[in-house]
Amino acid sequence: MSAVVCSDVNPSCLELKSAALTLMALVLKTTDLAQLADELSQRAGAMPGLFDDEPVVVDLSFVREAAEPIDFDLLVVLLMQYGMRPVAVRGGMAGQMAAALASGLLEAPEGARPLLREVPAPEVIIERIVEKIVEVPVEVQLAAPPPLVIDKPLRSGQQVYAQGRDLIVLALVNYGAEVIADGDIHIYAPLRGRAHAGKSGNTAARIYCHCMEAQVLAIAGVFRTTDVALPDGIVGHAAVVRWDGGQLAVERLG
Repeated sequence: MSAVVCSDVNPSCLELKSAALTLMALVLKTTDLAQLADELSQRAGAMPGLFDDEPVVVDLSFVREAAEPIDFDLLVVLLMQYGMRPVAVRGGMAGQMAAALASGLLEAPEGARPLLREVPAPEVIIERIVEKIVEVPVEVQLAAPPPLVIDKPLRSGQQVYAQGRDLIVLALVNYGAEVIADGDIHIYAPLRGRAHAGKSGNTAARIYCHCMEAQVLAIAGVFRTTDVALPDGIVGHAAVVRWDGGQLAVERLG
């Protein structure tokens, strides 16, 4: 492909000016994402379309001293589920801000942004340029699909499978219900049924839950049933399950 342009000095084709944008701030007052999901569901039910495509800044000033970390990846998924578009974060401690930035959020300024002075465009001399296109094959790594989010309780006999992705459950998994994922499983409520992470053979997958009361646990085809008692202090508490050399390790969180 070739582009032919004149060699005359052209007038400026752009200007740099200050712009003030107004964004809605979502002020977090809890790090409990299950509680946050419940309140968002109530507000969205009362006023449908309240958050449709609304860009928001997440304000952490009320939870900056919280002991529990915030799962910003899950928070972004949760807000997008209700139509919001989280773009930035502010007001958090250094560790919180670092975790938010790692999740793709920007750091919003605390105060008003100073006005930018106009910068005159320099004179540009455009020369005739001939470009030659060379096709180079590039291997592209496709992005993983977003997690499957379940926000209703699962009754006995129900099964949910997140194929090729993570699974996020925001409600109770009852006895006799089963949750399966090829990736990680996050349960922000009691787990009383069966959970199988890394079903396709991913031994790095894990199961996280806020209240461990499971009947069956499994990762990459390695199972643990109630015939093997859970370690002391695990039942009824937040826990993580991981693959450990051909067997499952269950550890308390927090």
